[in-house]
Amino acid sequence: MSDSSFDLGEPPQPAKAPSDSGVYRVLARKYRPQTFAELIGQDAMVTTLANAIKRGRLAHAFLLTGVRGVGKTSTARLIAKALNCIGPDGNGGPTIDPCGVCEPCRAIAEGRHIDVIEMDAASHTGVDDVREIIDASRYSAVSARFKIYIIDEVHMLSKNAFNALLKTLEEPPAHVKFLFATTEVNKVPVTVLSRCQRFDLRRIPAEKLAAHFAFVSEAEGVGAEPEALALIARAAEGSARDGLSILDQAIAHAGIEGGGVRAATVRDMLGLSDRGAVRDLFGLVLAGDGQGALAALRRQYDLGVDPQGVLRALLETVHATTLAKLGTAPDLGQAVEEREALAGWAASLSFASLHRLWQLLLKGHEEVARAALPIEACEMVLLRLIHASTLPDPGELARMIANGAPPAAPSVASPARAAGTPVEASLPASFTSLIGMLDDKGEHALAAQLTNSARLVRYAPPELVLSSSRPLPVDLVRTLTTELKRITGRIWRVSAEDVLGEPTLREQREAEQLAERAAILETPVVKAAFAAFPEAELESWTGQRSTA
Repeated sequence: MSDSSFDLGEPPQPAKAPSDSGVYRVLARKYRPQTFAELIGQDAMVTTLANAIKRGRLAHAFLLTGVRGVGKTSTARLIAKALNCIGPDGNGGPTIDPCGVCEPCRAIAEGRHIDVIEMDAASHTGVDDVREIIDASRYSAVSARFKIYIIDEVHMLSKNAFNALLKTLEEPPAHVKFLFATTEVNKVPVTVLSRCQRFDLRRIPAEKLAAHFAFVSEAEGVGAEPEALALIARAAEGSARDGLSILDQAIAHAGIEGGGVRAATVRDMLGLSDRGAVRDLFGLVLAGDGQGALAALRRQYDLGVDPQGVLRALLETVHATTLAKLGTAPDLGQAVEEREALAGWAASLSFASLHRLWQLLLKGHEEVARAALPIEACEMVLLRLIHASTLPDPGELARMIANGAPPAAPSVASPARAAGTPVEASLPASFTSLIGMLDDKGEHALAAQLTNSARLVRYAPPELVLSSSRPLPVDLVRTLTTELKRITGRIWRVSAEDVLGEPTLREQREAEQLAERAAILETPVVKAAFAAFPEAELESWTGQRSTA
């Protein structure tokens, strides 16, 4: 393939490295990229190198930096192959698309080329090690076009070793190229950085990692759920090597249980919190249900989920809700239930509330990280969130203070109120009556929220339990508790539980209307009328129309 036909979008292929006599090779080694086309997520760097090779503008030293597992050492080896490839016919020159079949390409891939020297700076830190490189660099390459030194974790070299390398690094012989790789570029002296062409390898996006893992799973003959691969990609944090190691472990686990790599297995293996459980917990926190939230947390803890992992998942939920409120396009990898929940929370939560939740969770995450009792500290964080949800918005509180709003003066219309004791009213006999009472007392917005959003679990006044299986309007439980006490003079126990509950009153009314309309359409007279007049319409008492 010529340089002009190089395609960064080609699917990755398994490495062509030699077999190890039947010994199992882990996926991170087996699928190490052997061409630049197989290098994932580093398109900008590959394009720069391709242009430099085409125009003959090759630097004498390259510094490759980035987090673990993004391909620094693999890229260094690919550069070595690109510079020393001679093509299948033995007459080729440097190319961004090394053939992989000539002797230099195969020898470099197998790690046996005499002119490509790899050194681990973590175990060769001294000045004597560097002097050996300097002395050897004076001699021409034995069989290759360039003598190449690949120094991994170069930041581990001592100060004297760096100083010894400076002169040779600035004016190396024409036949020598230096390739440095490091995860901590800030520890490399500026004098060295200024003598190198630097490439910052990026974290690999999760969607690209998931696609790569899907290819590897298929090549290995193992089925894998897309959600499982997405979980592995997120856990890898941009590192292909870390992700392949996790996938290797998941495939081994699937070999025991059968059925391929499943999301539930990956969650258990990594100690991740189930997304549905996180949504339930977040809904309980917003509903102000302290007991329910702590119980949900303990269930996750008993399954082996780390308390920090729970708080991190809640942070991700707050962040996703904020993006949804901004109108950001939803992640196609999210489940439908999650997108619906995020949309509901985004509609009911203000930006101020979301920022407050973020700050409290972020502070709580730090506290749990250094706490002597992590699960207890996590419980206190959740209770702090619930308590904070009952506080007024800081801006609203500031306006109240500025306006000097006095507390409502007690009425003297009755001896009971003059004595400071609220008058107890009769409690509504049903949930529907309770909503009607609120509407009669002027709480129209609260009555509408209960009608449209509240799913009843239990009504035993003065106890009211609502379902949190779907997101409830923010502060609904707290507001309802306050208003019912004000209106009835009784202390109500309003809470939310993670159960399905009854349909909302609005859903019940709509179901009744549909049933009534269906019954009318089934009467003999109406059937005969529609048979005689197919274009006729039935107009119900609600003003809606139905056609046959």
